[in-house]
Amino acid sequence: MSSVRPKKHLGQHFLKDLNIAKSIADGLTGHGGYNKVVEIGPGTGVLTQFLLQNKQETSVIEIDRESVAYLKQHYPQLDGRIIEGDFLKLNMEERFPGKFGVVGNFPYNISSQIFFKVLDLKQQVPEVVCMIQKEVADRLISPPGNKAYGILSVFLQAYYELEYLFTVPPNVFNPPPKVNSAVIRLKRNEREALDCDEVLFRRVVKAGFQMRRKTLRNALKPINLPEELSGEKVLDQRAETLSVDQYVELTNLISSCQK
Repeated sequence: MSSVRPKKHLGQHFLKDLNIAKSIADGLTGHGGYNKVVEIGPGTGVLTQFLLQNKQETSVIEIDRESVAYLKQHYPQLDGRIIEGDFLKLNMEERFPGKFGVVGNFPYNISSQIFFKVLDLKQQVPEVVCMIQKEVADRLISPPGNKAYGILSVFLQAYYELEYLFTVPPNVFNPPPKVNSAVIRLKRNEREALDCDEVLFRRVVKAGFQMRRKTLRNALKPINLPEELSGEKVLDQRAETLSVDQYVELTNLISSCQK
């Protein structure tokens, strides 16, 4: 097999620029001391070839059967480490016990779902280097007080330090997407767990941003705010103005009144 046809229904945009592929691979620092790397959606292995030069053992997860056949033919050194399947559905704890880094050119249409799964694996994944839609990258790294700041910004920033590495233009892909892409790096911070009820924390953040134009006093009505909190000034703010620590404090306030 000499080539693979990009498939629209899988959101495939194959990277052609080798320099960019190398820069993505070089973006992995080994933060957290992992010795295995999992690449999501390798396609034809443009990034994979550089990952194989790194000291960490590389495995790849690919849902496209045609791409899997291509990888097996062109990268025999990956023997036994090509997983045909959907990253979102795989039991990663079982397949990769211990710590591992995550890297890849994430399909635009499922990038948010991938990040939510990374959050579920946060104790195992100390570092992520990925290429995603630039607009999404800007949103994830946005600080509080910015209109781009959102639900996933809060959730990821609770457990990771996020860094914008570089912008990638459309013309280096086949087929070229209609938007710019960006490469970002996530490094696990030292927070083992949030100092609050994490289930309630997620409910509070989601409810706040679902009606982000309203004050938290109104946006959080669906979670039945305790009457005792009616005088809290934080409820006069909007969801996008609160930092992770402020959301933790608000969650604890709500939790203490519900007991």
